[in-house]
Amino acid sequence: MEDDFAQWYTDVVKQAELVDYGTVRGTMIIKPYGFAIWENIRDELDRQFKETGHSNVYFPLFIPESMLQKEKDHIEGFAPEVAWVTHGGEEELSEPICVRPTSEVLFGDYYAKNVHSYRDLPKLYNQWSNVVRWEKTTRPFLRSLEFLWQEGHTAHATREDAEAETSQMLDIYTELCENYLAFPVVRGKKTESEKFAGANYTLTIESLMHDGKALQSGTSHYLGTGFAEAFDIRFLDENSEEQPVHQTSWGMSTRIMGALIMVHGDNRGLKIPPRIAPTQVMIVPAAQHKPGVLDKAYDLRDQLQQLVRVDIDSSDKQPGWKFNEYEMQGIPVRLEIGPKDIEKEQVVLVRRDTGDKEFVPLAELESRLPALLEDVQQNLYDQALNHLQETTTTAVNMDEFKQALETSPGFIKAMWCGDEACEDKIKDDTSATSRCIPFEQEAISDTCICCGREAKEMVYWAKAY
Repeated sequence: MEDDFAQWYTDVVKQAELVDYGTVRGTMIIKPYGFAIWENIRDELDRQFKETGHSNVYFPLFIPESMLQKEKDHIEGFAPEVAWVTHGGEEELSEPICVRPTSEVLFGDYYAKNVHSYRDLPKLYNQWSNVVRWEKTTRPFLRSLEFLWQEGHTAHATREDAEAETSQMLDIYTELCENYLAFPVVRGKKTESEKFAGANYTLTIESLMHDGKALQSGTSHYLGTGFAEAFDIRFLDENSEEQPVHQTSWGMSTRIMGALIMVHGDNRGLKIPPRIAPTQVMIVPAAQHKPGVLDKAYDLRDQLQQLVRVDIDSSDKQPGWKFNEYEMQGIPVRLEIGPKDIEKEQVVLVRRDTGDKEFVPLAELESRLPALLEDVQQNLYDQALNHLQETTTTAVNMDEFKQALETSPGFIKAMWCGDEACEDKIKDDTSATSRCIPFEQEAISDTCICCGREAKEMVYWAKAY
């Protein structure tokens, strides 16, 4: 990974059995192990969505061109990535149909027909679906023509309620990344040029990969009344006065799988945090041909099944091959047991994060395993946090900015005047983009990093995926 990070990433997603390439350029087949990780991410998000009052729905894959055109800023932002259907069978369609790149317009059309009174609000909907965006350059999980995601779409009676929803969903994404995926995020607001097309503003969580590039990991948008005006979504308030609804949308996709790989992975492959790992403990019998070894291994699996997500490899492959395979897949803990361990009434536990081994008496195994998994979870987070802190620098002029990009790739904290022209110039000169205006502001200097005029706010900058 130190020599060619891009190739390392491709090798890992293939060799760890996460994906295969689809027949159409830029598409991917998510294999069972990759999908099992995504299912755990999905299920945790889904649990939190439902706890906060959201219901799952499903809307169509196809959007008529006329509907997509209703919100001008929205369609302009997505036009380069839209895939169009022009024929049904051998017949040319009277109106082209867009393959869903996102569903704001579909929900806008629905709300216009179904929201009439303040009693109908709020509408708190989430959709688990696939979307298509015709990307020029593709890479599994990070950027593909088709990907899986959830997209939340809500409608509210007041701006205050909608903004509270926008913040709440960012909190849920933060919780998932920090407490389940075990990496820290920087939270903030996107600049005007980087916000979601059609939104009043966009909130984001940004994570830092091992190679020092940033990844936008989840976004939550306050849409204001723009879509309400475009689709005439109005309701009668408590005073029987007509009002437009205030809307939000928010999403997290299989792109987060790319973050999981690039934050924690090493030259042996993946490291999957225990709370999200499909298999937390893999039992590998040693000298399994000897009497009693396999029986004991299966007994252990049955004993531990109610405690952890455990599996056993009883195949004829050599133990060394198995060790390498499960290190590649990032399984948090490997449990080894052989004839000598049975005699001593112990097992060997091997951590994937550090490679450390420990001998644990069978009588203590049920108490030790959960504690060990929590240690692994916390250590992965601490390592990711240390990396973020060590590769986050400050700059007060462009010379320092460029030097930081060359010598310590990562986040750069620098002041900005708020002028989009300066933002564009920084991007043109360095390839670094504004990642977010963080909620926690610092006064690094009084002047803009680019033009030297009075600064308005501190911004996190980085090269990004």
